[in-house]
Formats: sequence, structure tokens, C-alpha cells
Amino acid sequence: MKKTGYILLAFILMNSLWSQSQGELLVSIDSIKVKIGEQLNYTLQVKADSTAQVIFPEQPIFTPFELLEESLVDTIKMQSHYLYTKRYALIQFDSGNYFLPQQQVLINGFSKIAKLIPVRVETVVVDTLQQKLYDIKPLITVDKNYEAFIVRLLWSSVFSLILAGILYAYFFQKRRKELRKRELPPFDRAIEELKALEGEKPSEQDEYKKYYSRLTDVVRRYLEEEAKIDALESTSEELLAKLEMRKDAGTLDLDHVTLKSLKEVLRNADLVKFAKSMPEYRIANEDRIAVEHVVIETKEALPDPTEEELKQKEAYQELLAQKRRKEQWIWGLSGVGLLTVLALTISMLVYGYYPVRDTLFKYPTKALSSGQWVSSQYGTPPLKIETPKVLARASLESKTLQQFSLGNLDSPFYIDLLFDFPKPNLQKNQNSQNKASMPNDADAERGQALITSIISNFEVKGAVNILMKNDELTLPSGIPVAKIYGTLDYPRQGENEKVRCNFTSLLINFEEGTIIITMMYEKEDRYATEIEQRIINSIELIKEL
Repeated sequence: MKKTGYILLAFILMNSLWSQSQGELLVSIDSIKVKIGEQLNYTLQVKADSTAQVIFPEQPIFTPFELLEESLVDTIKMQSHYLYTKRYALIQFDSGNYFLPQQQVLINGFSKIAKLIPVRVETVVVDTLQQKLYDIKPLITVDKNYEAFIVRLLWSSVFSLILAGILYAYFFQKRRKELRKRELPPFDRAIEELKALEGEKPSEQDEYKKYYSRLTDVVRRYLEEEAKIDALESTSEELLAKLEMRKDAGTLDLDHVTLKSLKEVLRNADLVKFAKSMPEYRIANEDRIAVEHVVIETKEALPDPTEEELKQKEAYQELLAQKRRKEQWIWGLSGVGLLTVLALTISMLVYGYYPVRDTLFKYPTKALSSGQWVSSQYGTPPLKIETPKVLARASLESKTLQQFSLGNLDSPFYIDLLFDFPKPNLQKNQNSQNKASMPNDADAERGQALITSIISNFEVKGAVNILMKNDELTLPSGIPVAKIYGTLDYPRQGENEKVRCNFTSLLINFEEGTIIITMMYEKEDRYATEIEQRIINSIELIKEL
């Protein structure tokens, strides 16, 4: 009997130790009844010793519930064990009866499964008798955003302009070189082209062909321009025959040696161009020297030009000069235009399309925003404020009112600064007594009267569809103000339809009166909100003079 008791006790102890090594999994939720859209907290908790290895599910599935967030594992040390806790935030947007799925947790390699938990998701009761029902708001048309398209267009323009600039520089230099050659006298141009050939050293047949083609073109063109011989369209034999005739007629006194060397050059050129021969470089260089000698001899053999020929030549040179100046103007203006467009495009990429465009076309509020601002003090008590321009004092019959303004309600940006102090300043002790005795109802009534006066002022000027909000605001200088702001439709001069505008009024209340700062501008203005914020941030009361 004793033996049986020992065995049972040992079994119980071993079972207890085994269960501790296995650990215990607990699951809980906030409530089994929640409303649609209400957050439900699901908690998994493992009770095990300090050496236990606990692994919670990495990607838990709570379908049909949605997982909002999950916390990190929280470990708490108890007297005889550790508590490992992990929480999940769940939500469901359909009413009905559901079960939270079972979750698997590994403890020292052994799997523990959480139990199913029923959850009731209830609908929200709507009392249609007490609460009004409204139609679904219509879709709002959103203007297309062309900013990305404009950026791509500007980058394309930059690359196109750079390519156009490279082509412009190439063709400009090429055209300039052609004009310079055309302005040179035939003799100087021929000598310059022969000097250019001196630096070339052909080594293949195609290179020799190009070399001799240029060489013969030089002498043919010179003979046609200076000696008035039809040389460009003549064969080698025809050209030599025409030179012999001019020599026999006495109009071109060339010796036989010059004609013989020219004949040799033309023969070598024909062999290279048509028979594909390839002479030595020494022979090609000697032929170039021979052509240069022919050009020089021809110039010396030509008779002096007559006065009529000189006049014709002078008129031709003047015509070329005028044409050259005209082309230089065209190329120059084209270059300036290209650089201007490139500079504008790069500026738009750096500063933005609208700032550059608005600066060029003098957008009214852009000029105010980027201009020289003025910081001044106005009224009593003195108020320091920074504005795009100095506020002009308005002439008022009332001695208790002081008004300063910039523009009017038809201006792109309107500023109005009003000091309303109907009572004279009292002594400090009287101020403190009045401040302490002033009831809250009086403050509310006074504030409502000011709001009503602001709205009435807009309505008198023709504003309609006024939507207004009010708020409390503390300025960067530490002044608490009441802010009244909203939108309205105002009939601006020169506009066929009313313009939707934003307005903002800041009220600084004192025992003796109120300072009211009012600003109004077009709602779609790109720079007005920046101007407004800068003005508000600059407001400061001068306490000591």
C-alpha cells in the first residue's frame, strides 16, 4: 500500500514538473460584445519558467477580423514563473456573430493552441427621429495637377535647347568660315587653300583622290575668277587650249614652263581620279608647289584692272559686306534668343514654373511677396507690424477710431488695421478693478458685436455667400487673439463674375477697446497665404517706448 502511494506521489510530481516545462497558454479579450468599428484587444499570455523558449505566431490570422496593430512581447517576472504577453488590436466593420480563430504558440518546441472565442459585433442604433439624415455629398471636381508634366516638359526643353545650341555653334562657325573665305580676294583665297593642303599627307588612294580634286579646284576656280576663263566646266585639254589661246592673243602672258607644269599637274590629277593611280607623296607635294607657282604667275601676267572693273569689284565687295552683316545679325539674334530660352528653362527648373512666370508677368501678389517689406509702428497702443508697403492713414471723423490700410477690397491683397478705443485710458488700479468686475457675458456680447460689424462691413461692400469660422490663436510674440476667418464672393471691378475670396480678421481685445487686423485676397492666389502668414508672425505690441 505504501509502495502504491509513493508511486502515485512520484507521478503527480513528475506531471507537475512536465507541465511547468510545457508552460501554460492563456487567451483573453476585452469583451465578447463590441460595436461596428470598435477596437477589440486580443491578448495571448504564456506562463512558463525563465528557461522556456516561447515563440508567438509571426503572421497571425484573425479572419474575418482585421489586424490594426500588434505589440512587442512583454515579459514580467513573477515569484515562481515568468509571464510572456503579446497583444493584438482587432476591428470589424460588419455586424454578426463571429469566432476569433485559434492561435498557435510554441513553448520549448511544443505546440499550444488557444481556444476559440465567440464575439458578437452589434450594429449602431440610429434614431432617425432625433438625428437628421443628409444626402451623400456629391463628388468634388479636382483640378488636374500639371506640375509633373511641366517639369518633364522643361527637362525636355533643356536637352533640346542644349542640342540646338551645339548645332547652332557648329553651323555658325561653318557659315562664318565660308563668309570669310568668300570675302577674301581670289588670289589670297587660292594661296590660303594651298597652304591648307601643305599640312595634309595622303597615304591611300581615296586620300590622294580628294587631295588632287581640291588641288585642281583651287587653280580652276582662280583662273575662272581672275582670268575670266571657263575653267570649272572644262576638261584638262580644253583648259590648256584656252590658256594657249589667251597667250597667243596677248591677254595672258604665261611662259611655256608654267603651262607645261600645269599640264603635268592636270595629267597626274586625271590619273589619280580616273585611273586610280597612287603617286608618291613627293610628287603630290611638287604638284602643289607647281599649282602655287601657276597662281602667282597668272596674277603677275594679268593686265591691271580698269577703273570700271575696280568699281564693279568694289560694289561686289560692298554687297558681300552687307550680306555678311545681315547674316551676322540673324545669327546673333538667334543665339541671344536661344540663350534666353535656355536661361528661362533652367530658372523654371530651379525656382519653379509659376514663380518665374509670375515674376516676368508681374503677378501682383508675387511682387508684394518678393519686394522690400516695411516694419512700422501704428496707433495707440503702438502695434508693430511688417507689411509689403507702408499702411496709409485714413481720415476719420471719429476721434476714438484710428484706421490704417493698404489698398481696398478690389486690390489683390487688402490690409486694414483699425484701433477702436472709445473710452479714455484709466489708471492702473481702476483697470484692475474693471477687469476683475467685468462679467464673461459682457465679453461674449462684445466679441459677437465685433464679429457682426466685420460681416456687415463686407456685406455693405457687396459681398455675398459669406462662410465664417472663429478660433483662438496665440501669435509668435505671445499675444492671444481671436481669429475670424472664412470665404466670401466679392464683386471686384473689371470682373464679370464675383470672385471667391478668403478673409481673416484678428481681434486683440483690451479693457479700453480693440485692435482689429483684417486681410482679404483671392482664394486661388498662389502667394497671398504666404503674405498673410508673414504679416501675422510679425505682429507685436510695443509695451515700452
